[in-house]
Amino acid sequence: MTETKRAHDARAPHVPLTNYYPDEPSRAGFVKEMFDTTSVDYDRMEKVLSFGTGKWYRGQALQRAGLKPGMRVLDVGVGTGLVASEAARIVGQPELVCGVDPSSSMMETAKVPAGVQLVNGTAESIPFPDAHFDFLSMGYALRHIGDLRQAFREFHRVLKPGGKICLLEITCPESGWGKLLLKIYMKGWVPLLAPFIGNRRNTARLWRYYWDTIEACLPPAQIVAELEAAGFKRARRYIDVRTMSIFAEFQAEKA
Repeated sequence: MTETKRAHDARAPHVPLTNYYPDEPSRAGFVKEMFDTTSVDYDRMEKVLSFGTGKWYRGQALQRAGLKPGMRVLDVGVGTGLVASEAARIVGQPELVCGVDPSSSMMETAKVPAGVQLVNGTAESIPFPDAHFDFLSMGYALRHIGDLRQAFREFHRVLKPGGKICLLEITCPESGWGKLLLKIYMKGWVPLLAPFIGNRRNTARLWRYYWDTIEACLPPAQIVAELEAAGFKRARRYIDVRTMSIFAEFQAEKA
């Protein structure tokens, strides 16, 4: 762990990335603008990044975390609906699935089954009552939260007792070679392809920003500790060995 990470207040998942925005208060506006301006390209770029396995992997991860038919689900950072769509398929009733996101443009481009409810909101201020959901998911949006502790408290609040969470994230490989290869792919190769796949000026920049947030993000052990501090039990990081430790699933349960 770097000195920067040791000294960093865990309220945000990483230090301010001043190459993109000047300070922490500016982060939310920058992130919203990036997603608003790249929403129409997002799904195409995601398929390149995941080699087309994203849908299968999301479904598997949700089921590993305990998602079952009939559960009421909240997907935080729903974006274009990639996780919410898989959740709707698994629970069997799309009307049981709700998505929250600060980017209206992302939700406008979402391709979700009829019945899925999409609502404007943030992880730190979820517009639903206490003890409302059986399951909460988040797909690769943890790095974009401004206040991790407040978000986890909100996750805990809106879940029923016994409710489960599944937070999908990309994490740096532990080996130097693995980290270098992922960096070359995400910050070099994927942005290079962006002009041929997407139409928006900010699309390549978004994927470079993705890598920088991955590299700067809090270590997984600290994320697990923050979940426990918010009141969750059995918090852990699940790693599918087939993903070479790149894709992490943070799982926990409300007591």
